Amino acid sequence: MELDINNPIPLHVQLKNILESQILEGYYKEKIPSERELMDMYSVSRSTIREAVSALVREGILEKRHGKGTFVSIKPVQEWLKMAGFTETIKNMGIKLLDQGVVVTPENINNVDGFAEECYYIKRLRLKDGVPIAIEKQYYPLELGKKLAEYDLHKTVLYDALENDLSIVFWEAEQIITCGLPTEKDANLLGVSESTCLLVNERMIWDPEGNMVEYYKGFFRSDMYSFVMKMSRNQQNSRLMEINEQT
Repeated sequence: MELDINNPIPLHVQLKNILESQILEGYYKEKIPSERELMDMYSVSRSTIREAVSALVREGILEKRHGKGTFVSIKPVQEWLKMAGFTETIKNMGIKLLDQGVVVTPENINNVDGFAEECYYIKRLRLKDGVPIAIEKQYYPLELGKKLAEYDLHKTVLYDALENDLSIVFWEAEQIITCGLPTEKDANLLGVSESTCLLVNERMIWDPEGNMVEYYKGFFRSDMYSFVMKMSRNQQNSRLMEINEQT
């Protein structure tokens, strides 16, 4: 991509947009070129480069490391959202596919673009050493869900498939953690009584264009998990969550 000197948009804004797009597309995954390299690549001044890079630093997309250069601060999805399905501990657990297919969209998201009336549903059981520990229900836009259906959902890490194979960019997430009682069916699956209080993790994930790409609802045995919140002043990492297995 080249800068357009005839474009009324300032050069540093054009460059900022180019670099941001390249980062989101995975062209730069760790470190961006040096100021001198960027000056040579785009034939612009050092001040233009610095303005573009500084804007990306302010937005939390890049971070400067003294004496080392400028690095991409958008974490891989498994680090960015350390929630159910993301941690190495979770990834190493057993998984059992319970159900999948086209379903009527849950009422609370049936007004979301891509989820109107019907969506694709995946329900899986998480196990650790053969012990059921969580039920995960995930809802996707129909077109996206049908692509996921081509994978072996008994063992596929969905977020790896979405990000690496299907080129879905995870940009923003909102998560609510509450507690609730299981249905009779879910209680039997988890091996608990219907009076057992479960941790309920409800999450929505959007791409950079504001399209919701997943609605997730997880039910966790409260004797097996605790939720720990880590917060940072970095814009991109301000709402990190992770699930820790209790010992």
